[in-house]
Amino acid sequence: MGSCISAIGTANPQYCIPQLAIYRFMVNAFGLNANNALRLKKIYDHSGIDQRFSVVPDFAFDNPSQNTFFEKTADLEPFPTTTQRLQLYQQTAIDIAAKAAKNCFSFFDQDIAKSVTHLITVSCTGMHAPGIDIELVEKLGLNRNTERTCINFMGCYGSINALKVADYICRADNQAKVLVVSVELCTLHFQKADNMDNWVANSLFSDGAAAVLVETHSERKIGGPCLMLENFYSEFMPEAKDDMGWYVGNNGFEMKLTSKVSKQIKKHIKTLTDHFLVKAGLRFDEIGTFAIHPGGRSILEATEAALSIPAEANKFGYETLREYGNMSSATILFVLQKILVSAPADETNILSFAFGPGLTVEGMILKVKVQ
Repeated sequence: MGSCISAIGTANPQYCIPQLAIYRFMVNAFGLNANNALRLKKIYDHSGIDQRFSVVPDFAFDNPSQNTFFEKTADLEPFPTTTQRLQLYQQTAIDIAAKAAKNCFSFFDQDIAKSVTHLITVSCTGMHAPGIDIELVEKLGLNRNTERTCINFMGCYGSINALKVADYICRADNQAKVLVVSVELCTLHFQKADNMDNWVANSLFSDGAAAVLVETHSERKIGGPCLMLENFYSEFMPEAKDDMGWYVGNNGFEMKLTSKVSKQIKKHIKTLTDHFLVKAGLRFDEIGTFAIHPGGRSILEATEAALSIPAEANKFGYETLREYGNMSSATILFVLQKILVSAPADETNILSFAFGPGLTVEGMILKVKVQ
């Protein structure tokens, strides 16, 4: 019997900021004139996002004199250094990650923490050593001999790779219980480059964490539905490698995200899907639910157009985008959580994709198992 996701927990920072408030912050930070402010407003109005979460409260402020992280100057200069940003990551990421894990553990009657054999952490927005993996062992009361793996800097598809590793572990050891924790503080890396691509990037990203417990289905003790990990697929498009990037700069991590990303996904996703389904031994009409990483509204729309599916098929992605924004690697786990709690029918096949630098497409097929 294969491995499954038994439970999913999520968490976000305390600051929940309306998208309109973030828009006003951006207008001031970029020093936009009336014409460019109107152009930016259209981006925010069409983002499909109502609110986002951040460890930085400043994005809710109209007046820079209220700032607590950025400078209290109109242009926010001197801009925070990479050191300052990663110090805040080190101070705040652990509590959000631990909260997500505890929310995951809350689905179990017994003290599941002492049963965890492996821990996989995922993040592309910060790192330090000793890292968040050791901090989680201590904060959650895991055994000190818990085997730890860190997946860093892989972008929005990082959690699919983590689930793939968890699946490998469980197939090798049917007694394994693997905790996967993704935590992303994307808003720490706000950049002021005054161009359209950066405007779009700043309209999307948010902070959050998600945790999942992966175990062999035959060893599962918790009741209720689970998500069987059936198949994985990976492919990248080297001709599109310059359209998405994530680089370490002197003032934080710098995102490169061009408008061509959704076009590349629209162009290639059907062929990739066909390849994946052949590998999985499935027909497209056997897919009952979709879990597409909501990297932005345009990405969801691109998959719909390419795969000839209605917007309703992406409803869990749209809901996640609207309520949380794009939390990089944690986002796909939020989507899966929505599916898991929606009372899905037994044996439903779920097709999931996430996208990142490369341009890389990571896919997985999950199957609902209702006990």
